[in-house]
Parts: sequence; C-alpha cells; structure tokens
Amino acid sequence: MQFIADHLAVIMFLVLTFIMFIGYPVAYVLGGVALGFGVLGILFGTFNVAQFGALIPRIWGQAVENQVLLAVPMFIFMGTLLERSGVAEELLKALQVLTRRVPGGLAMSVVIMGTIMAATTGIVGASVIMLTLIALPTMLAQGYSKELSVGCIASAGTLGILIPPSIMLVIMGDLLTLSVGTLFTAAVLPGLLMSLIYLGYIGVFSTIRPSAAPALAADSGPQDVGALLRMIFKSFLPPAFLILVVLGSIFGGFATPTEAGGCGSAGAILLAIWNRRFNLSTIRSVIDSSALTTALVFFIVFGATLFAFIFRSLGGDDAVDEILKALGITSGWSVLIFVMVLVFVMGFFFDWIEICLIVLPIFAPILQKVSFEPHLATNKDFMIWFTTLVAVNLQSAFLTPPFGFALFYMKGTVPPTVTMGHIYRGIVPFVCLQVLALVFCIMYPEIVLWLPRSFGFLD
Repeated sequence: MQFIADHLAVIMFLVLTFIMFIGYPVAYVLGGVALGFGVLGILFGTFNVAQFGALIPRIWGQAVENQVLLAVPMFIFMGTLLERSGVAEELLKALQVLTRRVPGGLAMSVVIMGTIMAATTGIVGASVIMLTLIALPTMLAQGYSKELSVGCIASAGTLGILIPPSIMLVIMGDLLTLSVGTLFTAAVLPGLLMSLIYLGYIGVFSTIRPSAAPALAADSGPQDVGALLRMIFKSFLPPAFLILVVLGSIFGGFATPTEAGGCGSAGAILLAIWNRRFNLSTIRSVIDSSALTTALVFFIVFGATLFAFIFRSLGGDDAVDEILKALGITSGWSVLIFVMVLVFVMGFFFDWIEICLIVLPIFAPILQKVSFEPHLATNKDFMIWFTTLVAVNLQSAFLTPPFGFALFYMKGTVPPTVTMGHIYRGIVPFVCLQVLALVFCIMYPEIVLWLPRSFGFLD
C-alpha cells in the first residue's frame, strides 16, 4: 500500500494513457482521472481535501478569465470564414500558372498555397479539407501520382499548426506562461524552413520521376502580361492583406495576439464581402462550426488544468525526475532528446493538444533545471527554443498513422479511387522531412531564436 501511495502520480499517468488508448474523449478522461486520483490521494494521505476547493478557482483563473485564450475563438472564426470566402481557390489558380514550367509545379503550388494559408488560418482541419477539395482533383486530372498528391496536400495543410497565427502556439504559451507574440515570431523561420524542404523534395522527386508530376500545358492561364498581372493582384492581395493585419500588427507591436485575432476576424469578414460570399447562411454555418471547435478546445483545457494540478500535487514532478535518473538521462541534451522522441512517438497515437497538455507541464520544469550551451543560457531563450521544437515536432502528429487527424480529414474528402494505402504511403517521405527540419532546429538554435532577438523580444 505504501508503494502505491508513493507512486500515485506514475499510476495516474499510466491509467490516463491506457484509457485514452481505448478511445474515450480526452476531455472527460483528463478531468475524470484527475478527480479519481484526487480522491485516492485523500484516502492515502497524499492529497488534502481542502485542495479540491482550489480546483474551480484554478479553472476559472487559467481558462475562463485568461485574456490570452480569447484569441483562440477569434482565430478559429477567422480561419473558418476564410475557408468559405473563396480566397484559396483564386490563389491556387494563380500559383498553378506561375509555376507551370517548373518540375512538379502544381505540387509546389499546393505547398506554397498551404504556407500562405497557414499564415491566415492556423486551423489544420480547414486547411487540409480545403486543399484536398481544391487541389486534388486538378492534380489527379493532370496525371500526378496519388501518393505525391496526397502527401504534399496533407503536409502543406498541417503547416497551419506551426506557422503563426497558430492556435497551438497560443495554448502552449499560456501553459508555460510565455509571450505568445514571441512564440509566433520564433515559429516563422522553422515553418518557412519546413516549407522550403518540402519544395526542394518535390523538385528533386519530380526531376527524377517526371511521370509522377507532369508539367502543365504552357498555354494554361492568361497569355498577355496585363491579364497575368490582374490575376496575380486579385489572387495575392487578399491573403497578403490578412497576413499584414494579423502578423504585422503583432510583430510591429501595435496589437497583442488577442487583439490581432479580433483584427483578423474583421479582415476575414471584409474579404468575404469582397468576394461576395458574405451572407446569412455563411455566417450561421461559420459561427456554428467555430463554436463547436472552441467548445472542444476549452473543454480539453479544463480537464488538463485539473490533471496538471493533481498530478503535481501528488508529486508527479519528482516521480518523473527519479525515472529519468534511473534511466541514466540526466544531462540537458539527453533529457531534451528523450522528450523529442517521446513527443514524436506519442504523435502516432494522440492529438497535439493532448500531447501538449500532458508533456509540457511535466517536462518543462525539469528542463529548466538542467544546463545547455552558452547561447541558450538564459531561461527565456531556452523556453522559447524548447517550446518551438515541440511545436515543430508536433506537426508530425497530424500525419503519423494510425491516428493522424490530417489523414482522417483527407480520407473523408478524397474520391474512392484514393485509398488509405495511398495516403499512408504518400505521407512517409514528408514525415521524414519534418524530422529533418526538427534536427536542423536543434542543431542550429538561431533558426528559432534569430527573429525574436531581432525584434527585441528576448532582450
């Protein structure tokens, strides 16, 4: 009995993992396991009854009254409305014309559009579905390999979870009490690096196997300069406007991420009006979809708040520290590599929000105690770097089977001729490319830290 009392936190984590594998909703599991082990802690004398009184105020203070989390519903609304406004459709048409003479130009257009849309939406589900509906029929009709088509669409669609304005970065910043604006700045270059790696791979692959990525007809699109310029202006101006409104206001110091979310929502409404897609039916469906997504996110935040509080009250931090020492993982770099491998493996089975809410509160305090290289000596520098590494790593959680959510979004949208086998084979090289981008960010921390330092966020 004494052994159980001393290791309640470890048992709590194992029970949580087991129940989540069964497939119960994560919000109920986090809160239910936390309350159950709180009661066990009282029975074993390791948790105080009075601490239960702190649970509701803790949820209220960390989620309901939290000004940072107000950005989440606004970014969700912005991304959902932008999906319905027709901006992406016009953008892809323009990119197809501009890249028609480049090997794999259509696939590259999808990646470029995914990168641009990531800087305006931040919602993976919307981006993957939108890209699949718009780009996949064109790619298949052009004779593109099914594997290459679904691989580049899925990977480009998931860039929205990393490139700001990312809902994931908002929640991670709140969890670790870090500036969301600084995290946004730190994630820009890693996101662009990943996009460039995708483009490089597509270029090489298309050159080696041109039959898998046939070129578009040279006469496709406008044939005179004036029409081409009008098409570019009409296609690129709306997303450029929204990126300037959202990210420009944050990086320029004119608005907090919460305020920028409001500006972005207003900008998305203006774009919908400009494209003549703004009507009562559209607004009703956008509000319904945004409300459901927001409710899901906040319900999980409530459960995670309970879990983190009780886990740490039962001595979870000390238990994890002892386990790492028993495994011989004591130096800063070994702990970091262990966490990166753990996050990657968990990505095969769990969603990003579940991994964030479980891993970050447990390992961030441990990593803050260990030493790293001199250029990562300051606590602020390290935490921004570490959090961005986790964000880069978590992008693979959307693509890795069996529970990669981007794969399910795509499967529900693709024609019957595209099977789950095509999707699984298609994402393998892109997951490897994501790991390569993560290795670059670990080996060269300035990829993450240069931009925040340039803007003075880490002074």
